[in-house]
Amino acid sequence: MTSQTAVAPPPKDPKSPSPAPLKGLRGHPWVTLVVVAVGVMMVALDGTIVAIANPAIADDLDATFADVQWITNGYFLALAVSLITAGKLGDRFGHRQTFLIGVVGFAIASAAIGFSETIPMVVVFRVAQGLFGALLMPAALGLLRATFPAEKLNMAIGIWGMVIGASTAGGPIVGGLLVEHVSWQSVFFINVPVGVLALVLGLVILKDHRAENAPRSFDIPGILLLSGAMFCLVWALIKAPEPSWGWGGGKTWGFILASVVCFALFAFWESRVKEPLIPLKLFRSVPLSAGVVLMVLMAIAFMGGLFFVTFYLQNVHGLSPVDAGLHLLPLTGMMIVGSPLAGVLITKVGPRIPLAGGMTLTAVAMFGMSTLSTDTGSLTMSLWFATLGLGLAPVMVGATEVIVGNAPMELSGVAGGLQQAAMQIGGSLGTAVLGAVMASRVDTDLPGNWADAELPPLTEAQLDEASKAVEMGVPPVAQGTPPEIAAKIGDVAHETFMSGMGLASLVAAGVAAAAVFIALLTKRGANAQAGAGAAHI
Repeated sequence: MTSQTAVAPPPKDPKSPSPAPLKGLRGHPWVTLVVVAVGVMMVALDGTIVAIANPAIADDLDATFADVQWITNGYFLALAVSLITAGKLGDRFGHRQTFLIGVVGFAIASAAIGFSETIPMVVVFRVAQGLFGALLMPAALGLLRATFPAEKLNMAIGIWGMVIGASTAGGPIVGGLLVEHVSWQSVFFINVPVGVLALVLGLVILKDHRAENAPRSFDIPGILLLSGAMFCLVWALIKAPEPSWGWGGGKTWGFILASVVCFALFAFWESRVKEPLIPLKLFRSVPLSAGVVLMVLMAIAFMGGLFFVTFYLQNVHGLSPVDAGLHLLPLTGMMIVGSPLAGVLITKVGPRIPLAGGMTLTAVAMFGMSTLSTDTGSLTMSLWFATLGLGLAPVMVGATEVIVGNAPMELSGVAGGLQQAAMQIGGSLGTAVLGAVMASRVDTDLPGNWADAELPPLTEAQLDEASKAVEMGVPPVAQGTPPEIAAKIGDVAHETFMSGMGLASLVAAGVAAAAVFIALLTKRGANAQAGAGAAHI
């Protein structure tokens, strides 16, 4: 472990107060961690809490499968597009200010969703949630980086990762309780008191830290090019499964090509502008680049796989929202326990071995989930969910340390934005790509399974509607259908859904297995200097 005396302190801002011991709790590292954890909890929770509410939202607002995907993807897309820019805002104006603005905006947008009466309104305010969430996520990491000394940063990131992991995995449990006992709207209203608490604590506790050579200008062309590139890519992946687009369609590949062009122009511009949005020299660090890729691959496997698990538990096994959430408790528990332990382990041995081991366990868990069936018992499900949580914990902590620790202090916000953008892009890609895998398998298998069960033939339009229902694990049973026919339709729907979920889980397992090799390229952050408050810990 690196001793504090061996760590070079960052440059001091001449306008900053002298490094006399701080009075009271303002700026104290561990209390700062508590404050940012409260704010980050809202954003992480909303990444998955909505998944458990999706069936209720779809039923109440008459939403299609594509609509449900947009409730998730709109949020992830807004986060992914704006996180790096938001990190830059924090580096420029201070992470305390951007964190507090993000908290207030996120709470207001959450309340607006609760009052929404149509799917378009829900999606619009979910996008607003994503935009404000983007302000506070990298700001939280920037505050931790500036506050904690190098030898305690991994532990802080471990606890921060525990909060994100527990909130992400605990979303279905909280969501289940709220949906079953209150309403789906309460899933969003709960963010209001949490936001008020984070705001009050932030005003009292948080202290701003800025590096002397922090950026003083904005790279507007870079922001537009990067945002356009990521939007076009994720938009193409989301729309491709639709019949009017298709994976081989001109519109799909047109957006993919536009994304490639925007990325190329972004790289060209960044190499020439005086103060780039993302200095390309950051990616000369192989460990940092590997950490970014690792976050993307991890999120594809995790978020994409979790999207279908909620439908599996509720619509196939017939569990209530609360019971579905409780079945995911092993996943939540292992992430809560594993994240701080991973922080200690990474401090001792470095990130490479824990990251590779974590992705190996993730691959094993996703492979195990591909073997689930309509009659799989709770014990078997719990085993695979616990394995997944144990695998994800060191990846969330270690990849964050690799990305943030290998970036210079003045770019801590951008590095935090990169870390979170990688995770959110991965989540969007996972939901889109694995959703496409599910849709393709259902479209392929449903006609044959329907005919084999000797059910009444369907028209092309009826088959299309049936496929959309089966993609969510819902049997397409019309009113007045005789019980024996309804039972056959239920068996066919669940069998077809499980075939699609199994294939999607195998794809996720393959992605996680590939990430093991990426993890071997990582190493401890070379720039994890002590923060501004390090001397007072």
